[in-house]
Amino acid sequence: MELGLTGRVALVTGASKGLGEAIAMELAREGCDLAICARGVESLNRVRDRLLEIGARCLALRADVTQPADVTAFVGAVEREFGRLDILVNNAGGARPGGFGALSDAELIGDYEVKILSQIRFVRAALHLLELSRAPRIININAIAGRVVTPGLFATTTHRAACYALSKALAQELGPRGILVNSVNIGSVLTPQYENIRDRLAPGMPLEEFAKERSRAIPLGRFGRPDEVSGLVAFLASDRGSYISGASIDVGGGAGAHV
Repeated sequence: MELGLTGRVALVTGASKGLGEAIAMELAREGCDLAICARGVESLNRVRDRLLEIGARCLALRADVTQPADVTAFVGAVEREFGRLDILVNNAGGARPGGFGALSDAELIGDYEVKILSQIRFVRAALHLLELSRAPRIININAIAGRVVTPGLFATTTHRAACYALSKALAQELGPRGILVNSVNIGSVLTPQYENIRDRLAPGMPLEEFAKERSRAIPLGRFGRPDEVSGLVAFLASDRGSYISGASIDVGGGAGAHV
């Protein structure tokens, strides 16, 4: 399927590993040039080298998405390097397991900044570039846990629910400007982030055993792979997804008792 992404510029946050890396690679294989950021420089540079090997132009800079100055500086660097931006993928996130009583104010505020404010700040900083694109897309990576109250994931359940509302509100407000906004909601996808969840919920349990145990609640009976998410992101970013906006699409193997 020809997606028509050749020559477009995509910005992916949290792209040094896991899902962000998979999304960046997928878009590069479809012909996009990439701007990627994360806090871990060594891992980020490894992804940059992979992108360069397949022929994509790539700008890779360290940025902490919870710091407004970092967000502004990174988008400014994208504008100087490419002069444009067509696709913004807000992928940065973090696993902060724990129930209501286990999380401090500081932990809840930190989670809010990573999951909600980072998306707001990147959209705000990049909006003037997206408005110049002939096919502007904003794709927010969220979690099914925002639809279903998930024991032990109080912060994610609360803040990802707000992310759904954010994506829908942005789709409504930015639609008249031709900017498409969609939410891709992951379930249990085996990435390095899941090690953090294992460490908090079942410390000492081998990751494979932990994944097998939690897979019992997934109708397909297994965890997802990062490439099973990145393919959907590429489709939503493409010409083939040109009339999809305000959508909230689960990638979770049938998980989640919601309509």
